[in-house]
Amino acid sequence: MKKIDAFNHIWPKPFFDALIGHIGEMTDITLRSGAVPMMTDLDRRFEVMDMFGPDYCQILSLASPPFEKYADPENALRLGQIGSDSMADLCAQYPDRFPGFIGTAAMSNPASLVAEAQRNIEELGALGMQIFTNVSGKPLDLPEFEPFFDYMAQSGKPVWMHPARGANFPDYLSESQSEYEIWWTFGWPYETSAAMARLVFSGVFDKFPGLKIITHHAGGMVPFFEGRVGPGWDQMGARTTDRDLAAVRKGLKRPHLDYFKEFCADTASFGSARAISHAVEFFGEDRVVFASDAPFDPEGGPMYIRETIAILDNLDISDALRQKIYQDNICELTGLQL
Repeated sequence: MKKIDAFNHIWPKPFFDALIGHIGEMTDITLRSGAVPMMTDLDRRFEVMDMFGPDYCQILSLASPPFEKYADPENALRLGQIGSDSMADLCAQYPDRFPGFIGTAAMSNPASLVAEAQRNIEELGALGMQIFTNVSGKPLDLPEFEPFFDYMAQSGKPVWMHPARGANFPDYLSESQSEYEIWWTFGWPYETSAAMARLVFSGVFDKFPGLKIITHHAGGMVPFFEGRVGPGWDQMGARTTDRDLAAVRKGLKRPHLDYFKEFCADTASFGSARAISHAVEFFGEDRVVFASDAPFDPEGGPMYIRETIAILDNLDISDALRQKIYQDNICELTGLQL
C-alpha cells in the first residue's frame, strides 16, 4: 500500500529565495526551519524519502511560521503565491514522490482569501489549504474569515490547521514571555484545541455544512480530554455569571461533542503510539491520516517518518484500518487519485 505523508513541510527554492529576500536574516523558528537541510535541499529530501521505499510519498506544505509573523498583508499574499506555484511545479516534475500539495492561505489578507484559495484549488490543483490557529492573535471564527470557510466547504477540499504560538505568549500573567519552550510543547496542542472549540461553539460547522478540517498532531488535547470536552462542557454556563453561555451550547443544531468528532487528525505525534490510538478512537477510523511532521526531528527528517511508520505497522489494528490511515482516508478527503 502507499504511505502518503499528508503533513510534512518544505520550503521550495523559489519560496526560500523570496523569503530570504524579504526578511534578510532568519531568527527563531525561521532560523530553525532554514537550518534543516531537507527543508530546502531537494536532493537531501529524496535521499531521506528513499529510505522508506518507493511506496512512500509526500503531500507538500509550507513550514511555519505564518506569513503575518514576518510580512504585511500584501507581501503575505505574494509569498503565498510563490510558495503555491513552486510546490505545484514540484508536484508536476515529481508526481510519484509528490502526489499533491497544500496551499497556504494568507489569512492576514482577507480580501484575497477566497480568490487565492480558488486559484490554488481550481487552477493549480491544490488538495486543500493550510491555515494557522490564529491570525496575529485573532481567532479564526471572526466574520472576516467566514467567506474562506464557506468557499472551502463548497470546494469539498479540506483545510489543514497548523498550530501557531510563540515565546511572546507567556505561561504566567506576571511574565512577558514563555520559558523553556513551554509555548511549543504545551502551547501548540492548546492552540489547536482552542481553535477547534472556537469553530465549534461559534457555529462554523452549522453555517458551512461539509467543511473538512484536518488538525495537526493527533488533534491536540481534545482526544485526551474527551470527558472535559463532552460531559464537562455539557455544563457550559454553570461556571460563568456575566453572560448566558448555556444559550451558546443550546444554539447548536447537534450536541457539541459531535462537532469535535467531525474534525480529522494526523499521526504526527513525535513517536507517541498512545496519541495515535487516542486519535483513532476519538475521531474514528475514517478521520485519521498518516503524517510525520518531517523534517522537524533531531535527525533532520528520517526519525519522525521512521518512528511513525513503526508505530502504525505495529499498532494492534486491522490491515484494512492501516490502509485507511496510510492512504485511503487522505484520498477520500481530498479526491486524490493514485
